[in-house]
Amino acid sequence: MEPVTGILNTTLAVVFTYVAYKTGSYIYKYTPYSYPNARIRAMEAKLLSEQRFNELAESRSLQNFVVNLEDTEYRDYFGDVSSYTLEEVEKALERALAGTYTLMMKILPKRSREFFRLLLGEWDVRNIASVVKAKLTDEPAEDYVVEIGTMLPKVKAMAEAKSLEEILVVLEGTPYEEPFQKLLLGELDAMKFETELYRMHYSKLLEYALSRKGDERIILGEFVRLKIDKLNILTVLRAKRAGLSAEEIRPMLIPGGTVNLEPLLHVEDLGMALAELDSTKYGAVIRDVRERVEGDLSVLERAIESYISERMSELDRFYPLSVATPLSYILKKEAEIRRLRAIAKLIDDGVKPERIKELLGEVA
Repeated sequence: MEPVTGILNTTLAVVFTYVAYKTGSYIYKYTPYSYPNARIRAMEAKLLSEQRFNELAESRSLQNFVVNLEDTEYRDYFGDVSSYTLEEVEKALERALAGTYTLMMKILPKRSREFFRLLLGEWDVRNIASVVKAKLTDEPAEDYVVEIGTMLPKVKAMAEAKSLEEILVVLEGTPYEEPFQKLLLGELDAMKFETELYRMHYSKLLEYALSRKGDERIILGEFVRLKIDKLNILTVLRAKRAGLSAEEIRPMLIPGGTVNLEPLLHVEDLGMALAELDSTKYGAVIRDVRERVEGDLSVLERAIESYISERMSELDRFYPLSVATPLSYILKKEAEIRRLRAIAKLIDDGVKPERIKELLGEVA
């Protein structure tokens, strides 16, 4: 009996150890997302409805527009608005978006916060590229600074710099010092400089995503690759519209996407490039907006952004206790703020409410 008892005890020990390990793994994997994701679900319920957007379109003045948002979370960000100019309203909406990212980094598990901090780096890239291009063309750089990102004080210092050499001093010690130095030396032009910044940014994002395990690796990896696809597709189409050759376009592309764009590089024009994309997973997206895309590529940009948002929502449903939930929410929030900015701009331009409502569908 003793040998049998020993075998049973050993078997039970192995079973209990396995159960404990699996339980611990489950708790580590899912429990940290329970509270933040529940909070995000509540925030999703407060996203503005289509009816609310239509009501905002009736504002007729920026002051009324701000007043009509007083019963929403945006109220806290309009406290500094006094003269109700378009610039003030846009900056308030930028602060609202920055606040959303800050909240994500505060409530999410430690293992996810770094990715959202890296995501904010895209605003750094946009700001740095915009300021540098403004300086190169003697435009007021301050007008191009968006109030969001991890390097905002440095970006503002760049905008205030009296020379390109001063900008180099501001960027000293940052990852962007080397490409800017190459720009000063003439080794990069403004377009290649911007491409290099985006390449560095997405390389960091993809490296982080692929360093994760399980669900997080799947979700973050797909998110980053889809974002790279969007940038690359739009780059190729803009280049084709400008008549650039394959050799000129290839260095502008960012590695890591899911679509083979090589066939597009060798077609003659924008229309043929769109036809080539028809056989990719973005074919259905393009077919829905094909007639408008050739006249306005921003239509395709919004369509791809909607596709990415829908894909993250699908992953959110499949992995309800995961990083897909905050990613899905961030995309929805960005889309909401885009529409609010569009309404504010149209009101400032004196566009009639009925026309604003019509145009809102194109910004969704």
